[in-house]
Amino acid sequence: MSTVRQPLSSADTAWLHMDRPTNLMVINSILLFDEQLDWERLTEVVRTRLVGPYPRFRERVAESRLTVGGPQWEADADFDLARHLHRRGLPAPGDESALQALVGDLASIPLDRGKPLWDMYLIDGPGPGCAVIVRMHHCIADGIALAEVMLSLTDSAAHRQARGEPPVQRPLPRSLLRTLAAAPSRALESSLSTTLAPVASVLGATRRLADTLAREGGRTLAHPRHALALTDELAADARALAKLLFTPPDARSVLKRELGTTRSVAWSRPLSLERVKTIAHAQDATVNDVLLAAVSGALRGYLIARGEEPHEIRTLVPVNLRPLDRPVPDELGNRFGLVFLTLPVDRSSSRERLRELKLRMDDIKHSPEGPVSYVVLEAVGLTPPEIERRIVDMFTAKATAVMTNVPGPRETVYLAGCPLRAVLVWAPTAGSVGTSVSIFSYDGQITIGLLAHAGLIPDPRSITERVRREVTTMARLAPLAEHAHTTEHRTA
Repeated sequence: MSTVRQPLSSADTAWLHMDRPTNLMVINSILLFDEQLDWERLTEVVRTRLVGPYPRFRERVAESRLTVGGPQWEADADFDLARHLHRRGLPAPGDESALQALVGDLASIPLDRGKPLWDMYLIDGPGPGCAVIVRMHHCIADGIALAEVMLSLTDSAAHRQARGEPPVQRPLPRSLLRTLAAAPSRALESSLSTTLAPVASVLGATRRLADTLAREGGRTLAHPRHALALTDELAADARALAKLLFTPPDARSVLKRELGTTRSVAWSRPLSLERVKTIAHAQDATVNDVLLAAVSGALRGYLIARGEEPHEIRTLVPVNLRPLDRPVPDELGNRFGLVFLTLPVDRSSSRERLRELKLRMDDIKHSPEGPVSYVVLEAVGLTPPEIERRIVDMFTAKATAVMTNVPGPRETVYLAGCPLRAVLVWAPTAGSVGTSVSIFSYDGQITIGLLAHAGLIPDPRSITERVRREVTTMARLAPLAEHAHTTEHRTA
């Protein structure tokens, strides 16, 4: 009997082929609990809510030189949940630092291409608690899809996961859909840009033009002003493409050097979401602006401590492109773009860093860079792997880190009857990018996590603790209106 296969999309193929020993295209996440999870209940939840509804978790990628049409999804005839669900104790000394070291070790290990590309680990400890480490290949899905998958494993009340009760499907909150993007980074320039740029440009412009003409062609032809508006829109796309192509490489620094295979991991003690909201309100900014400014200040302090002059650092930020009013399909997949965000690490003032971050984020919100980068990624997925590698190298040379900010549930949720304390999700880093920064808010608290190459950042906790200090510093700033009045008075 022949096996039914389904081709990977060009975007998913691009992520599959970005794997390399120094940078694995795996989305790593950790769920922290203050008490022990029941192994049998967890296994049943994973079986009924993950493996059952989503076919990608039962399928492997089939790819060989004889495969026609590129890599394909095929059912794993030997699928066994026990090959994906693992339980292990925490190595000595059994504390949080040991857990962080374990996450770093696992993040350095490739997923087995001979089976579906995911693994889940129940870790006993630290202390009376436990942790669940989840590793899923980026070719399966992007951050917003995987967030919905992970949330579908949880409930808002512990009793809902009593043994034998049918799964309760939980739709992703619209507030979460609007800002979610995890995962998460890559693609273009030079002589290769001369071959791919026209492809991406034509694909993007033709798609937008065709969609618009099909929808309102008569209006476009009858009203010149409408045609001009369409022209302006396509010109904005062209500018976004030019930015992707011709942005120069980011500056070499202690954070951007040759990469090894060992990873270092750390996460902060929780920050109060309410406190960050108060800072944002006082400074006429968003929570995201405040947190990015705090990360910028922390990186500045780290560079100074390493004996380097602070300078701007360019990062990659994922942008969700999925419709907010439709559920994520069972086949999951990738549907997001990437934009450049330059962190004002060179600014010595906390207020100035926050002000500058707000301006830059406002520009990104009104830019077509996200959709354009997705079209480029689709084009990259159609190229041979060796060409894709060269393109990825040129694109990732333009950035130093990946930044993700994921707003999770606002109330406590439960996995297998156990209340979840904290969550972190790290987008993978491709090419020459070596650092992934995760910001995750959940149940009134914010956790900052860092996943980096150990050769770049051997002591990631020093950065996560600096983020906390930066938030404290911004909390002491005078409200923006009061500051403006004082400045005006002094000038007068």
